[in-house]
Amino acid sequence: MQKIDLAVWPRAELFRFFSTVSDPFYSVTFRVDVTNLHAYTKAHGISFYYALCYLATDAVNAVENFRYTIRDGEVFLLDGRIPSFTDLKPDSEQFHIVTLPKTSTLDGFCHAAKAKSDAQQSFLDQSGELDDLIYFSCVPWFDLTAATNERDFDRDDNIPRICWGKYVPADGRETLGMSVEVNHRFIDGYHLGQFYQKLQRAINTL
Repeated sequence: MQKIDLAVWPRAELFRFFSTVSDPFYSVTFRVDVTNLHAYTKAHGISFYYALCYLATDAVNAVENFRYTIRDGEVFLLDGRIPSFTDLKPDSEQFHIVTLPKTSTLDGFCHAAKAKSDAQQSFLDQSGELDDLIYFSCVPWFDLTAATNERDFDRDDNIPRICWGKYVPADGRETLGMSVEVNHRFIDGYHLGQFYQKLQRAINTL
C-alpha cells in the first residue's frame, strides 16, 4: 500500500472538487458480451458467476483509480482489491456473503469459491475485512438495466459495487447488463471505460 502525496498527485484538483459535493457516488450500467465466458464455464464445469467475479476483480485491479482508499483522512493506493460476493445458499432463497482472495487460476478460484460458500455457516464473516474489497452481486432472474446499492453513507467509501443480471441471447451472442457504482472523488468515466475494456478483452480471449 502506498501513501499518496496530494501536493504532487495529478488527481488532487478533481479529488478536492468532488469532495465538496454532498453525494459523490454515481453508477453506470453497460452491456458485456459474455458469449465466450458462458461457453468456457460450461466446458470446464465451473460457475459462471464465480468466473465473472474473478475476471472483474482482475479488471478492477488493473485500473489504478479503483484501488484508491482513504484511511484516517489520508489517501492510499492499495496493492489490490479482494472479491466479496453474495451467494444463494443451496436449496434456499436466502443468501450469504462470501469473501476470499483472488488467487490461483480462473478454474481454481471457482472451485475455492464454491468450497468456501458451501462450508460457510454465517451470513457474513467480517473478521480480517478492511476497505480493500469489491462488492459483487447478481440478479440472474431478469435483464439488468440499472441498479443502486444500500449503504451507510460515508463519502470516503471507495469500495466498488458491481452487479449484473441474466445473460440474454441476441444475434448469436449472449450479453448481460452490468452496473458499477463508484465514488467520483476517485473514478471518472474514463476509468470505467478502462475497466470495461479490460474485462471485455479478458472474456474475449478465453
